[in-house]
Amino acid sequence: MKYTPIFVKPQVKASLSDMHCLCWKSDGIQADFVIPGKPAQLLRVNFEDVDIVRVLDEMALSTEEGQEKLGLISEHFAYIVNGSAFEKSQSLALRSSHKHYRFITGWTCLDVMSSHQPVISTVPQIENLSSG
Repeated sequence: MKYTPIFVKPQVKASLSDMHCLCWKSDGIQADFVIPGKPAQLLRVNFEDVDIVRVLDEMALSTEEGQEKLGLISEHFAYIVNGSAFEKSQSLALRSSHKHYRFITGWTCLDVMSSHQPVISTVPQIENLSSG
C-alpha cells in the first residue's frame, strides 16, 4: 500500500486532532477537523461528487492492513492512498475513475473515494455552528 502525502497549511499534528463534524451536502461532503493549538479555527475538507465515505476509529484503521505502508509520515494528516483494503473492496469501475483520500487523526479517520480533489481551507470555528 502506498501513501502519497497531501501537504496542508496549517500543518496538523494528526495524533492531537479529531474530526469536529461531517456534513452531507447535495453537492458532496464537508468535514471539519480540529487544528491542535488553534481552538478558534477548524481545518475544512470539502469534496464534490463523493461516491463512498467511511468514518472509523484510528485503532480500527491501524489494525486493518497487514501490508507495508509506504510513504506514511509520522503525525501527517492527509493522503492519497493506493492499494488499501478499503480501495480494493470497491468495484473495478469505481477504482479506475476515483482516488482514495485518507485523513488521519488520533481518534476519527475519514476515507473518501472521489473523482474530485479535496478543497482544504481553514475556517473560524464559530462558522461551523452557523453554517450547519
